[in-house]
Amino acid sequence: MPEPTPPSPKRRGRLFRFGAALVVLCALAGYLVVQYVTGGTRTPACKVVATGNDRTSYRFTPEQAVNAATITAVGTGRGVSERAVAIALATALQESGLRNLEHGDRDSLGLFQQRPSQGWGTDKQIMDPSYAAGMFYDHLVKVRDYERLPLTVAAQRVQRSGYPEAYAKHEPDATLLAAALTGRSAATLTCQGRPPAGVAAAARATGAEAVRAALVRDFGPRDTLEEAGAEVGGSKRPAPAPTVTARAKGRTVTVPVPEGARTDAAGRTALERGWQLAHWAVANSSALHIQRVSYAGREWSAGSTDSRWRPVAPQGAAGAERAAGSVRIVTGQ
Repeated sequence: MPEPTPPSPKRRGRLFRFGAALVVLCALAGYLVVQYVTGGTRTPACKVVATGNDRTSYRFTPEQAVNAATITAVGTGRGVSERAVAIALATALQESGLRNLEHGDRDSLGLFQQRPSQGWGTDKQIMDPSYAAGMFYDHLVKVRDYERLPLTVAAQRVQRSGYPEAYAKHEPDATLLAAALTGRSAATLTCQGRPPAGVAAAARATGAEAVRAALVRDFGPRDTLEEAGAEVGGSKRPAPAPTVTARAKGRTVTVPVPEGARTDAAGRTALERGWQLAHWAVANSSALHIQRVSYAGREWSAGSTDSRWRPVAPQGAAGAERAAGSVRIVTGQ
């Protein structure tokens, strides 16, 4: 029996080129998938870390940060516990990756993939993150002993998902986010704070008024802003319509956080409420072009290489007051 003829050098060359091209195509496909999931390598990153010796961390995108901060603000505004916020965040991580999706299974929409046909609201309402979060909490608090249930069980009793065990894998990340965004874990959330590349400055929501409008959107006019008053551009006025005064080095929004022993409906102290506002501002830094956030003697600055909260020494009586009892947000010009 004759031996098979080995492939000619020319044929081997064609096979090699074909294989190389296949590898390149697979690599390109993988790269595109990663870009879609993460929002791109140039997307400014956010990070939350655990406190103490446990340096567990979770990295996420500015889009996810804004949505997580909104979900948390809606929850604390309703007086729910940190556990309830963690359940909501884990649910949104599973259902939408904390993105406000305009599509889903059948008619599912938004952060929680709620369905208009099942009575969750209109398409427009569900696509409003504040409304969607409120609807989730409305249903969650009706679940008996939800705070004592396993997270996946509590989430499933609201969502009625076809994959009820899927929520559990997001519990560690959601717990980290909830601790930071409710303010219990101080100075643990940072973002790069740079607006996404290719977005024109005119298309961004910027300035102190945009920050203040976003605060009212998430926390509501009857929460911290209206009760304590808001200082915008160095002029103290009651909410809801303060005048913005531009400063030479940017625009400033200052939200007082009254000190004292009084706790809110969720049992949080004034210091924790202040850190919630500070972390909220950092989470919204890319969207609102926020450059600096200061609270309780610590400051975060956009664009720093490590994005840490650094200690700052108060300058004079005004600086001491800001360090102790207010969150100071400085936006770009």
